Order: sequence, then C-alpha cells, then structure tokens
Amino acid sequence: MNIFRMHSRLLIVLTLLAGTHAAFAAPQHPQINVTGYVINADLDPTTGTLTATAAVTFTSLDDITTANFELNRALQVTAVYIDKQHPLSASRNAADMGLQVALPQPMAKNLQATVTFEYSGVLKGTDTSPIDGVRTAAIADPISVLLYPGRWFPITGYLTNRFTAEMHITVPAGETVVGSGSLGSPQQQLGGRTQFNFNWTKPGFPGTIVAGKFADPIAPTGTSIHVYVTDARKQDKTRNFEDYAQTAERELDFMTSIFGQAESGRINIVELPEDSVSAFWAPQMAALNGTRIGVANSARLLANTIARQWWSSEVSPATLNDVWITNGMSRYAELMYVEDSAGEPAFQTAVNDVAAGALAYDTQPLSSSGRLDPFSPEFQSMTLEKGAMVFHMLRWELGDDTFHALLHSLLVQFSDRGIRTQDVQTTAESLSANAQADTGTASQLTAFFSQWLDSNGAPAYTTKYTVYRLGENKGFRTIGSISQDLDLFSMPVMLKIETDGKTVTQRIQVAGPDTTFSVETFGRPRRITIDPDNWVLKNTPDLAVRVAILRGQQAVAQGDNIAALAEYQKALDVNRNSSLASYRIGEVLFLQKSYQSAANSFRDALRGDDDPKWTEVWSHIELGKIFDLTGQRDRAINEYRLAVQTNDNTQGALNEARKYLATPFKRDESES
Repeated sequence: MNIFRMHSRLLIVLTLLAGTHAAFAAPQHPQINVTGYVINADLDPTTGTLTATAAVTFTSLDDITTANFELNRALQVTAVYIDKQHPLSASRNAADMGLQVALPQPMAKNLQATVTFEYSGVLKGTDTSPIDGVRTAAIADPISVLLYPGRWFPITGYLTNRFTAEMHITVPAGETVVGSGSLGSPQQQLGGRTQFNFNWTKPGFPGTIVAGKFADPIAPTGTSIHVYVTDARKQDKTRNFEDYAQTAERELDFMTSIFGQAESGRINIVELPEDSVSAFWAPQMAALNGTRIGVANSARLLANTIARQWWSSEVSPATLNDVWITNGMSRYAELMYVEDSAGEPAFQTAVNDVAAGALAYDTQPLSSSGRLDPFSPEFQSMTLEKGAMVFHMLRWELGDDTFHALLHSLLVQFSDRGIRTQDVQTTAESLSANAQADTGTASQLTAFFSQWLDSNGAPAYTTKYTVYRLGENKGFRTIGSISQDLDLFSMPVMLKIETDGKTVTQRIQVAGPDTTFSVETFGRPRRITIDPDNWVLKNTPDLAVRVAILRGQQAVAQGDNIAALAEYQKALDVNRNSSLASYRIGEVLFLQKSYQSAANSFRDALRGDDDPKWTEVWSHIELGKIFDLTGQRDRAINEYRLAVQTNDNTQGALNEARKYLATPFKRDESES
C-alpha cells in the first residue's frame, strides 16, 4: 500500500501482526499446547480496568513440573488453581510477559489439565504492548481493544497454538462487543451492564475482542458483511460505509471462488482506535484502524485482512519460520483481487510495490526468518512481501490451474492445523508432476524452493545477443545469452523480442550464471526484454530506487530522520530525476523546519520524472504550506491553486488544497 504522506508521529504500519516481540517470545519448543479457554471478563472504560477469570485447558508436550504462559505485564494474577481446593503458585518475570505456574505434581507427557487464573489490571496506554507506541490491549472510551497479541489472557505458542474459546464479556450499557462465534442477543446484568457471549468451537485463534460505543451496524441487503463503527466515524462524510461493505462482499466472494468456503459466511468489520495496529483479524472478524476503515483507498488492506479468514485462521504456521506462508499468501490474495477487480496494469503496479518490499531487508533465508524479531521491519518485509513474491513466482512456475489447485489442496489438507514450508513444497511438486507427467518437474521445484526459501538475494539480469538474417526471406535468428549473478539460480523466465512486425515471446530455463538462447523471428528484432511481466523477483535500477525509498519511509516511521535522508539520497544516486525521492526528502526537511531546503526538494520533485503522478499535487500543497509558514500568503495561494488544477485527489489532496485556500496553514507544534 502506498503511503502518500509521512508525519513525525506516524503510526508504524505493522500490517496484520505476524509474530511476537523477541523480548516476549515463547520458547522455541513449547512444553504445553493449550486446547481451550473459558473466559469471563469485565471491562470498565471509566478506569481502564479489566477484571477476568480464565479457565485454560492444556495438554503437556513433555514431562513437566511447571506450565509456562504469557500475560500482559499490566495484569496482576490474584489466584491460580486447578480447583478451589488446590491453589497453585505463579511467578512473573518483571522484564517480560512470562507467567510460570508450578504444578502440584509432575505431569507426564500427553496428559491434560485445566488451570484457572483470576487476574485484573489497568490497561490504558501502549506501555505494555509488544509493539512500542501501538495499542494492542486497552480499555477505554469509546473503544476498548483486546487483541490476541496484547496477551490479555494467558497464552502460549503465539500464532502456532490453535485453541477454542468460550468468552463472556461484560461492558457498560450502550456498548457493543464484537468477537468470534456470537451466541446471540446480549444479556442484561445488574448495575446497568450488559454481557455478550461468544463460543468458537473450532481450533483457531478466537482471541480478539473489540468493544465500544458503536452505532447500529451497517449491513447492506444481500451481503454477509456487518460494519461496526462509532457515531463520529459513521457521520464522516468522506466515508461511505455502504460502499465499503459492498467492497468487502466482493472481496469475500472473489476469495471464496479461489479458496473455497471460509470457516464462517459472516464477516464483522470493526473499528480500531487510531493508535492501534493498521489491521488485525480473528475468525469472523476484520478489525481496521479508524484512520483506514471506510476509506476507499484502503480496499487492499481490507482484502488482505479478509484473506486471513483462510490464510491465518483456517490454516496457520506450524512455527514462526513458516509465517511466510500465511503472511505471504494473504498479501498475494490481496494482489490477486487487485488483478481481478482493477486489471493487469494495477496488478503490475502492486507487484512492483511488493517486490520492493521483498528486497528491502532480504538479509537471510525465509526458512529461518523466525530468528528475527517478528515486529521488526525485517521480519515484516520478508514474511509479507517476499512471501507474496514466492507465491507469485510459484504461480508462474506452475501455471494458473495448478497454482489454484495447490492453494485449494493446502487449505483442505491443513484445515484447522499448522502448515510447514515442506508441506507447500511437497504438495506443489505432487500437483505439478501430475499435471505435466514429467519426472523432471520435482527437481525444478527443488531448485525453486532452495533459491527462494533457503537462500537470499535476487538475480540481476543482463543479456547480449547477435542478430543473423536468414536466407530466402525466412526472417532473422537471434542468438545470445542471459547472464545473472546467482551461481545456483535455476528458474524459467520469459524472453520478449520486439520486432518490426509481430512481438515474439519464448520461455527460457535460466540455470547458472549464463544461459544461451536462439529465437527465430520474421521481423528484425529491435528490443529484447527479460521477464517483461515481472513474474520473477529480480534486482533492477528501478527497484533499487523503490527499495531505498521504502527503507527511508520505515526509518521515518521509527523516528530516525537521519537514516531516512541517507536512504532517500541512495535513491537519488540511482535516479537523479526521481520525483518520489525528492518529495520524501522534502517531507523530512519540512518536519525538521528546514523550510528553504524542503522547498528546494519539492521543486526538484516537480521537475522530476513525475513518478508517481501524485507527487505533483502534493508538492504544490507542501510548497503552499511552506509559504504560509513564512508569511507569504499570496505565493501560498498560488501553489494551492496549482494543486487544484491538477485535478488529482490522491489521498484527499484536492480537499486539503481547498481547505488551505480558505484558511492559511498553521503547523501543529505537537508534531515537532
């Protein structure tokens, strides 16, 4: 997703959380497997207090004397027991979320037990979140958010331990609770409070609750979508929630046609606080940040979140090393929807965006990505973006029919359980061999998975060739070679030869540093392009610019403007005319109040390659702001008028320009 404007207090977009922070990481080899919860929780937004009881049923995976869990640091355990007559002792690690329960006697492997926790605490800000500055568990007015990664109940094996959950959530009258597996109408309680009941009986991740003062749900006739937003959000005239629900329904229908029926036919789209994550998911739930929900250009984020009903909820990673499967396929499902709804040009643009992300932090093999901090840009880039590119390339390798059969087969085979990298490879090889009846297919896929899962890096292609005229007016023969810099690389690529007449394409199996080719054409060859449709992840000058800019944006999001400027300068070193690189430099300089230098950069953006097109309208707006701040109102008005004349309303640009035409821009000093 393109980020058009960056601010000093920018929310770090950790789209669809993929793991747990290193400081809170569970042991590599969990000793218990939680199978089910019964949770009674009371939410008090006036004090920010959560009071809860959780009965946790688990199976021992080894002979154990203690059971280890994770629980939010703000929550204090007041009692732990197997039954009322057998209290247990529990200890906390002040440095992290670890919670250790001493069992009354050793527990042999494969035995089952139920331990009940009583706990409470104030969940207000982001201090105890696994993501710095991002709210994952907080009780507040108008929205309380209890996301599964916020550890608001005792958990183990984050994203790998599947469980059932019966939940009874009590809130003040007038609030609505959204969760997985609603049990119908809420029940009135003493003191003017209301209890909402949920029961998700399939093993999965029903660990997210969102409660708040939501308006009546928007549920267009003929859809299975219900949208829950606050009154303030619902009254925002820039958002059309009826259309948004219809978009969600189209996305759900498309993915159902590709993946099969989801675990539930209903999706509840619910608003998250603005300081929470950009999006999260649970069975029947797609939770989106208040800044993104209902916004027309968030359709891709919505598609990604809906895809999680299959690729995270129905099928989950067996280990953190396997997160690339669910993260990557959710991202690629988003791209497939773009291809279906907006056509090939939009799909190609989206693929290029993802390719840049895939190369931004390509530091180690995907198959060992679990060693990284899963909330780091490196882990997110690898599992989301490179994971998506692996599926994109696998689609090219297999062909559409076999690729779709692979996705369906994986969902059927591994429904309600964990999937491993080897499972994807084995299934792909089997389907490919059946489709092609070619024993060589398996070895080719072995090379494919070795390159993209067990290695890092991407090839940089070059080609050299000679054209020969054939006798008797038979045309031309082009003999040449494709060179690339990865010694072990082996994968088919498309060779496109543009001639005076008909364009010719040929699929070439590239293996090793140099691969020869010979192609005959009737017209004289004028241009040869390797992989013209971007089916293969590769290093190119254009992607080098995109990668540097992406790394710069992530540095800004983390508050490191010096590193951001260095990355943007790298982009300019590759392409001196990059409008986007100049624009991003201008943003950072503007944040630093270096107005003359910022203005120079925005002028450079206007003189550059105009890629992407929106840099023009926003450069005029930013120049207008600078002139307003420096007391030159006439010049500011001229820039805002130039912005309006572009007729480009990307990210609400025209609305912004018209606002400052009416009222001079004033800087919010809280952003300094």
